[in-house]
Amino acid sequence: MNAQDISKLPHARTRIKICGLTREQDVDAAVAAGADAVGFVLYAPSPRAVTPERAAQLARRLPPFVTPVLLFVNEPATNVIATSALIAGATIQFHGDESPQDCLAATHQGARPYLRAARIPLGDGAASFDLVKYAHDYSHAQAILLDAHVEGFGGSGKAFNWSLLPPSVSSHLVLSGGLTPANVTDGILQVRPRGLSLAVDVSSGVEADGPDGKPIKGIKDAVKIQRFVAAVRAADAQLAKNPHEFLSAT
Repeated sequence: MNAQDISKLPHARTRIKICGLTREQDVDAAVAAGADAVGFVLYAPSPRAVTPERAAQLARRLPPFVTPVLLFVNEPATNVIATSALIAGATIQFHGDESPQDCLAATHQGARPYLRAARIPLGDGAASFDLVKYAHDYSHAQAILLDAHVEGFGGSGKAFNWSLLPPSVSSHLVLSGGLTPANVTDGILQVRPRGLSLAVDVSSGVEADGPDGKPIKGIKDAVKIQRFVAAVRAADAQLAKNPHEFLSAT
């Protein structure tokens, strides 16, 4: 049985990353809910940005086996390397226009694991994105992170059309962009069969609501985090009980 076959087993577990953390209580809430990774945005224009020193401070709260992920956008390799040195065990996430060579240069030729974000067009344009070629070009990446292509960088908060992704990609995948407790089950059903494995990445979908009813960027809601994690686990349990439903998503 190869890796692709293993990923299609109904008991495969979907891993979870909570991104855009800026506060101690949000890091603690993500850990308490059972997140596998937490993300820190090292992109100054983002409203969720933190400094390298702040990211290191927050990462020190993490227990063993919860991975800190550092998100960079078109940052010079020297800066990525310097920031990475502050946070032991961190994974790097490249979310800009970085070439395969840029990613390798900033991670000591891949010695430090990294994720490469693929910006998938919204609407029917998703069908025109050659994800198979993209995954091949970034074959040194630990996984390809799938996000919606919108103006700017650092996370879109919008979902692209998952059904238009190719049926088989030789890479581990991380589904991102517009995920919420309400839609993550459908995302898992549609995307998990398409790669070697699947993780999910949420930011705006677990943020606290402001007085205007809109999410407060960078401020998480512990209850929403718990609901998101519960929805992911429920999806995994649903697939374990009804593998035919899972296979029908291919």
